Amino acid sequence: MNSLNTLWLLLKNESAVLVNVISAQGSVPRGVGTWMVIAQNQMVATIGGGHLEHEAIRIAKQMLVQKTIQTQKRFSLGPSLGQCCGGVVELSFECINASDIERLKKDLAPSLQPLALFGGGHVGQALIRVLADLPFAITWIDSRDEIFPSDIPPSVVCEHSHPIQSAVKDLNPNTWVLMMSFSHAEDLDILQACLMRARAHNDLPYIGLIGSQTKWATFRHRLEAKGFAEDDFAKVICPIGISTITGKEPEVIAVSVAAQLLALRATH
Repeated sequence: MNSLNTLWLLLKNESAVLVNVISAQGSVPRGVGTWMVIAQNQMVATIGGGHLEHEAIRIAKQMLVQKTIQTQKRFSLGPSLGQCCGGVVELSFECINASDIERLKKDLAPSLQPLALFGGGHVGQALIRVLADLPFAITWIDSRDEIFPSDIPPSVVCEHSHPIQSAVKDLNPNTWVLMMSFSHAEDLDILQACLMRARAHNDLPYIGLIGSQTKWATFRHRLEAKGFAEDDFAKVICPIGISTITGKEPEVIAVSVAAQLLALRATH
């Protein structure tokens, strides 16, 4: 997402060449749809590095000098290119400028997974920093005023909600939910609202709760007293994150949770 913002600023000042992976077979650095943009003295994004990218940069800069509009090139990633991946990549090259910005906003827009993050504390802030450049459209929710930092990434929408669980009913379908508020009482209220919505609509595929097995056992007991059962609890992930990453620092937890979310996204 930051790459796109950089691109719009670049194109307002100069022409550039958009390089797109339009075909990929076998072992290749990046897949179809990957792109980068080359200007005379600046590059935005990457198609995977190595000799393939080096050759693409050379062709793009040559196009800028010769004022070529567009072309396509096929590359075998073998000894002739000095890259041992072994696959075949076809790249398109297109000269672009400020007049193309609106079209490119549609063509290059990534597919973002909706994610609701409840909690603006240390772990929440660390997680926002990690997720900022990843394919998530984040709604960041807290019941406290002035909890959110001033430097919010473009992919994040901040929302104050009191009581905090009232925000659950307004989440878009297919939203993934993470709960890490400042209090266990709030987490429990949010979780109960999520489980009630899951019963009614079955449209929250990932319900993640930060905490230990002890916290989860306590929550289960309290939710059982409210009429919830095993079918409801099966929808909840607690603890969240990759189990083999054991550090408890906010930054470590954030990386662990982000890795779990990316792994889940790869299966959807």
